[in-house]
Amino acid sequence: MRSTLPVSPQVIAAECLCLGVQRAARVVARHYDEALRPVALSNGQFSLLASVAGLQPVGMQALAEHLAMDRTTVTAALKPLARRGLVSIEVAAHDLRAREVSLTKDGFDLLRQATALWTRAQQASSKRLGGAARAPMLAALHRLL
Repeated sequence: MRSTLPVSPQVIAAECLCLGVQRAARVVARHYDEALRPVALSNGQFSLLASVAGLQPVGMQALAEHLAMDRTTVTAALKPLARRGLVSIEVAAHDLRAREVSLTKDGFDLLRQATALWTRAQQASSKRLGGAARAPMLAALHRLL
């Protein structure tokens, strides 16, 4: 059965902010994943390690809010990093029910190596986007948060 939609699929594809951001995010994520492959990190793991480094020690809920993720997703994402010895997850001193995350020495060392790879990927992405477009794009993305 064929019926008419209130908005054509072509208009949705061309104008939907959500679809546009998702598609761009996938392309950019693949670029960063490739750049970080030598240190066996995905772009999501890199972002997680960098966030922990900037906030540590950090509670699970605060980390989830910082990353705009739910706590259970952050907990699941931290597990492989903990297994690799890159982060430690300890009982919080202020609340025995809470957990705090910190980078280990190995995590810091790997993040240092990964940051050099990230810098190259960042420069390549900025060049591809066009230098003048980078700052306004980041500002627009931050306004969505």
